[in-house]
Amino acid sequence: MARAMFEYTKTVLKKVSFNSELFCKELKKGLESLLPYEVDELTIWLRSFTANKPELLICMTLIK
Repeated sequence: MARAMFEYTKTVLKKVSFNSELFCKELKKGLESLLPYEVDELTIWLRSFTANKPELLICMTLIK
């Protein structure tokens, strides 16, 4: 089930990427529900996903 949560988090983040406030809110919720190794995977994915979306880079501060 944990893997499903990882994929769900990515799907939600893709859908709300039009709004940086929503993106940050959903990212925070996702980070709280994922396992530590999934957070690492999500971090890698986020760096790639936000590379051409500078308005979303502010949300990267949520990742420690």
